[in-house]
Amino acid sequence: MRCAMKTNIQANFELPRVEILNRRDFLKMTGGGITVFFSLVPLPSAYSQAAPKSQGFPKMGGPMGAAADINAYLRIGEDGKVTVFSGKVELGQCNTIALAQMAAEELRVPLESVEMIMGDTDLCPWDMGTFGSMSIRVYGAALRAAAAEARAILLEMAADRLQASKSQLKIHDGVVFVENDSSRRVTFAQLTGGQKITRKLEQKSEPKAPSEFTVIGKSPARPDAEAKVTGKAKFAGDIRFPDMLYAKVLRPPVHGAVVKNADTSAAEKFAGVQVVKEDGLVAVLHPDPETAEKALAAIKADFDLPSLTLDQETIFDYLLDKAPKPQQSERKGNLAEGEKSAVATFEAKYLNGYGAHAPVETHTACARFENGKMTVWASTQTPFPNQQEIARALKIASQNVRVITPYVGGAFGGKSSDPQAVEAARLAMITGKPVQVCYTRAEEFFYDAFRPAAIVRIRSGLDRGGKICLWDYHVYSAGSRSAEQFYDVPNNLMSVYGNWMGDSTKIHPFAVGPWRAPGANINVFARESQIDIMAASLKMDPLEFRLRNISDPRMRRVLEVAAERFGYRSAPAPSGRGYGIACAIDAGAYLAEIAEIRMEKGKIKVRRIVAAQDMGVVVNPEGAKMQMEGCIMMGLGYSLMEEVEF
Repeated sequence: MRCAMKTNIQANFELPRVEILNRRDFLKMTGGGITVFFSLVPLPSAYSQAAPKSQGFPKMGGPMGAAADINAYLRIGEDGKVTVFSGKVELGQCNTIALAQMAAEELRVPLESVEMIMGDTDLCPWDMGTFGSMSIRVYGAALRAAAAEARAILLEMAADRLQASKSQLKIHDGVVFVENDSSRRVTFAQLTGGQKITRKLEQKSEPKAPSEFTVIGKSPARPDAEAKVTGKAKFAGDIRFPDMLYAKVLRPPVHGAVVKNADTSAAEKFAGVQVVKEDGLVAVLHPDPETAEKALAAIKADFDLPSLTLDQETIFDYLLDKAPKPQQSERKGNLAEGEKSAVATFEAKYLNGYGAHAPVETHTACARFENGKMTVWASTQTPFPNQQEIARALKIASQNVRVITPYVGGAFGGKSSDPQAVEAARLAMITGKPVQVCYTRAEEFFYDAFRPAAIVRIRSGLDRGGKICLWDYHVYSAGSRSAEQFYDVPNNLMSVYGNWMGDSTKIHPFAVGPWRAPGANINVFARESQIDIMAASLKMDPLEFRLRNISDPRMRRVLEVAAERFGYRSAPAPSGRGYGIACAIDAGAYLAEIAEIRMEKGKIKVRRIVAAQDMGVVVNPEGAKMQMEGCIMMGLGYSLMEEVEF
């Protein structure tokens, strides 16, 4: 990240029409019991995990309109077991166990009796994908409501069976009993046996109060922990078939290049190698991946190269020149009034380069075409959009494509784009054999859909009392996420020139896409750096300056708690030691962090970081802690050393 400063003292997706599993087919597949169908729609505040501000995300309903607006099913089977069918994906963020906890809490059943079926397009209903911090915050709230609805149905049935009023009944570990006579009891299995009850969520049932939680707020062992630490967990690259071929795809040497011709004669001389050349796809396949790699290296190809010439120094001027017209996404007061009130104004430009996602597991997919159906095991965040993309590429109906998401070894937004899955499916159909496509580490870094380079320009001002009176904010290529103003600024305007999705991406010389809270990284960096600049001009402690300009009690609280736990005090100068502080709101969570750094031989050494976060209801404290720690580590790389140079 870069900053250029001048001081003067005086984010909609259009959803495709797709075929989704309907309720009738689902019930045929799963049998009897009680099933609640639900969609991700606004819920009563009692269910919400936090009170998020709008982040510009698309609506998460089904793609076929209100009649098919079903995002998940919760079923209590005839054996009393609970199964949740969700299009969400486990990316290592603990959402599988946390969602199971939410269902178990509302149903008052043991956690081990809840099974999560996730990320399988044949078994689960449509879901746009796992991103945007929405698995717990949005989907989890809907799941709690569905579980509360199922609990209400069970209580109605139990009241009839036990000849008691619902107010007399209690539930514990999947058993309904009369409060003052526990001998009058009936299990979930006894209630659901022989039944076939369906209900679409109407959000009329009361959720459990936080004071009653016994499962939410705990940190049970993760069900995937043992498999992952012992190497038993199956990722897309671990899928094997006896006759499987490993594919290596010819890729352009520079972004935007197109293969003109490819001489594959040398590659074809390798024993057992199969060469595919079809509609721009050139690949070599072999039962041994190393042989396929050697055969690929033998191909001699010519490419049509793009005429665009940019480098590390000219890219930002290019992006400013090509920027779309601005949209004013936030406006308060009048900038002219702010200028009049200002006794000091500050202008700065913040530059953010391209960034790679760099997941531990590279983009990988395994595909098999059998009996007219394509099945793809893909490392993806978006199995349903991926299903549609594969169906279009193969020119077959979407119901003839099944995408299964096994364990995913990191994604960070990068696996919402899955060209490797399409390539594997195309090659499997052409060869008639199972095919695996796995990016090398070099391919992952080069052909990833990068975080877009972005620019933020800020003009701000202070009044005579040291309060912020002017905030003129312009962000290019990143969108408005986390740029919404929570400081007390009477005259504020935010102008957004494109974002990380849709037509805005076409101006970049590379493929770009979402990267860890898309846009929030540069917006928070720019805003908080500008705040520090203004505090320094007043020779005021940056924490004191923030508290002077923030009245929001939640934000003040996280700042104060972070400072208290950190042991915040000014470092004596000169000491080579300093503290950095920043705060933000994202996805409904309030966050403050304080870092202690030292300068050693001209290099920054981070000694410690304290983070305080108010995220509302914490479903799984250990999972939340892991997310915070992971974000701190990734943030250090982002701020100190990681940038894609060209």
